[in-house]
Amino acid sequence: MGLPGLSGVDHIGFTVPDLEQARAFLVDVLGCEYLYSLGPFEHPDTDWMAEHLNVHPRAVMRRNSFFRCGGQAIFEVFSYEAPDQNPTPPRNSDIGGHHVALYVDDLDAAVAHLRDHGVRVLGEPTASSGAHEGQRWVYFLSPWGMQFELVSYPEGKAFFRHPERFA
Repeated sequence: MGLPGLSGVDHIGFTVPDLEQARAFLVDVLGCEYLYSLGPFEHPDTDWMAEHLNVHPRAVMRRNSFFRCGGQAIFEVFSYEAPDQNPTPPRNSDIGGHHVALYVDDLDAAVAHLRDHGVRVLGEPTASSGAHEGQRWVYFLSPWGMQFELVSYPEGKAFFRHPERFA
């Protein structure tokens, strides 16, 4: 038994310090398609923001913009002002740590593209083993410090090629 009616991921949301910087990075560097923006949203006389979004009751969502990445994933990107806002993005080892993994056909060409655009790539591409054998990956940081990952397995991961080995 799982969540009744679950059929997929609708979108992934994240908060950035500068929505124009994020738009430039997502569109000009990653190649996402800008879709539309909404906002601002605030509820200065109620606790609606805290009750519904788990943010400070006086938080103001200046704007949120939507981007389609790779013709599939939708990113909902927020710009907030909040009295208790933490400006430091979590690392993978922090509670709430996360990253967004993007599939590319040619990892080396994608890494070169990121570097050509001044993006901080963390180390060199790594080859995986075990169930992920056949996969290569590398992390990189957005201009605001959010972690992303490039993943490529053009010949398929071992798990997909030989699922019986991992049953």
